[in-house]
Amino acid sequence: MTTSEATKTPATEVPEPTVTPDLIEPKFGFNDYAERLNGRAAMIGFFLTVLIEVLTGQGVLAWLGLQ
Repeated sequence: MTTSEATKTPATEVPEPTVTPDLIEPKFGFNDYAERLNGRAAMIGFFLTVLIEVLTGQGVLAWLGLQ
């Protein structure tokens, strides 16, 4: 190996891309909209659980007849 080959770095030999690809947002799976909707549904469910416990004076399991 010569000294000129040893001084070359791989980063300088690889050209940078000039165009950014257009990525299509997935309709299903883990995307931003699905995660946001899931988080909002969880917050509503937690709020309703606490509201049921406050209004009835018993836990959700007792309210559903499971305890």
